[in-house]
Amino acid sequence: MLAGVIAGLAAGALWGLVFVAPAMAPGLSPVDLTAGRFVVFGLTSLCMIGFGLLNGSSRLPSLKQAGTALLLSVLGFSGYYLLLVYAIRDAGVEVPTMIIGTIPVWVMLLGKPVGLRWRSLIPGLLLTLAGVTTMMAAEGSGSGVQMHGWIFWRGVLYGLLAMVFWVAFAIINSAWLKQHTNVNLRDWTSWMGVNAGLAAWLLWVALGTPAEDLLAHADVARAAMVCIATGIGSAWIAAVLWNFASRRLSASLCGQLIVSETLFALVYAFLVYGDWPSALQWLASAIFILGMVSSIRAHR
Repeated sequence: MLAGVIAGLAAGALWGLVFVAPAMAPGLSPVDLTAGRFVVFGLTSLCMIGFGLLNGSSRLPSLKQAGTALLLSVLGFSGYYLLLVYAIRDAGVEVPTMIIGTIPVWVMLLGKPVGLRWRSLIPGLLLTLAGVTTMMAAEGSGSGVQMHGWIFWRGVLYGLLAMVFWVAFAIINSAWLKQHTNVNLRDWTSWMGVNAGLAAWLLWVALGTPAEDLLAHADVARAAMVCIATGIGSAWIAAVLWNFASRRLSASLCGQLIVSETLFALVYAFLVYGDWPSALQWLASAIFILGMVSSIRAHR
């Protein structure tokens, strides 16, 4: 269990880097940055599959396994991020962020093990809810988006669908990994990564900045480094760690560990921007930590 918790927290630490990636690559649009990250994820996965096949440590998926990997790739990577991009486009940053912030709560609720009593899970769940609410209050209302009009509500719908996608990914992926212990975690991650990379390339072709404009950018080398770092670290390595945690732990405990992404993002924001978290953000972080400790104890 301890190894699974550490892996889940490490995945959150790597995911938190994505929040400061735009500041390190200011010349990239959200679509370009997302596509670049997942194209690198796909290329890394392809290299890992090829390396594994050459040394005999990997195998190709069966048709059923490939189909499942494609479905989960859409739910957890390409489909999720595409919906999130559209949600932010139509409804601004704040509202979709609030919707996505409830993912840990839904995963905890829907991923509870059969033998675990609600009485032991409720303290961690309530603390997580309190932390999410406090963090939302800390964000304020600076999006400037008017909460009316069909475009805004279309964005809300995209945000809700993105949330449903990732919750479904977390629960289905955890169950599949526990049922197929013979499948190597590196292979499973890479099978999903290839699908995510292909979808990201299609996303960039449809909505991204033309290649000649990207290459003409003064900081193209820096932008490429950010995409490589997030594609390998915040995508492939983070996915391997998350899959390890998902196999070792229940989906409900993994859901609790997702909040570590927010905590690490605050730390990175301080390091990059030099801004200390506000009092409410400190309070939310403390509540999140208490919630994680409570949930870990409940699952022991």
